[in-house]
Amino acid sequence: MADVIKCATRDAYGKALVELGNTNDKVLVLDADLAKATKTVTFRNAFPDKFIDCGIAESNMMGVAAGLATTGYTVFASSFAMFAAGRAFEQVRNTIGYPHLNVKIGATHAGISVGEDGASHQCCEDIALMRTIPGMVIINPADDVEAYQAVLAAADYYGPVYMRFGRLAVPRVNDEATYKFEIGKGITLKDGNDVTIVATGLMVNEALMAAEELKADGIDARVINIHTIKPIDEEIIIKAAKETGAIVTAEEHSIIGGLGGAVSEVICEKAPVPVLRVGVEDTYGRSGPAVELLHLYGLDAAHIVEKAKKAVELKK
Repeated sequence: MADVIKCATRDAYGKALVELGNTNDKVLVLDADLAKATKTVTFRNAFPDKFIDCGIAESNMMGVAAGLATTGYTVFASSFAMFAAGRAFEQVRNTIGYPHLNVKIGATHAGISVGEDGASHQCCEDIALMRTIPGMVIINPADDVEAYQAVLAAADYYGPVYMRFGRLAVPRVNDEATYKFEIGKGITLKDGNDVTIVATGLMVNEALMAAEELKADGIDARVINIHTIKPIDEEIIIKAAKETGAIVTAEEHSIIGGLGGAVSEVICEKAPVPVLRVGVEDTYGRSGPAVELLHLYGLDAAHIVEKAKKAVELKK
């Protein structure tokens, strides 16, 4: 059995930016004094003349990014998710979103898996915030393969994009040789007839493990990777709801306003079936080792299994 490859999606972000620097002379990268942590340092080292450190001033950085975008550049503005989505929300909404400018926000260190940095840095509200901005594309990759291709796809797309990356090294779930990323298209990783697990980010791997556990109990689970939360792939979700009759969502984000909310909105309007959500239960994070925190907050395969069994029961 081959060893499992693990890599943080933020590492793939840095590598993809260098690739863009080599192929697109209109790409500029901005950071808010966190280049080593966000991995934009790799771009800075390769293209120092195309990199701007805006200092610890995230709101100002978004304004700078917007201004540069009006002159024809594709601008990547990078910081921790808590600051990129939280501190700079007004500037993202008014100076990037409202005029629909070509700015890509690289938000790293999202979710509980930030670990020891604690509640102040564990952003579990960013997807909810970004979903409210009209025209904002939201991408939350499951692994480094998906993250790398997502950055390239974001550069090809004209308009604002919010990309969510993690600090923790996570297992690779996609085949590097065959995987193809497409904005707005979900991916069925495993077929099944009894219940559908709709997952995003690092919870995709947990969903696949949960499906194996459910199989041992005679439950055939379908697993769908939703890497683009906005625009969400309604077609694949509605089809799964009609064919399996129950949905469980799984995300490293608050159950309010994130993937669970987005899926519930689609299901409620177009294919009503039971929907149960796995995510952060309307609470703040806390300091601790990342993996232990994920288990503490129920962001794991075991909790998905529990919710999937309840969802199947609700069908009866």
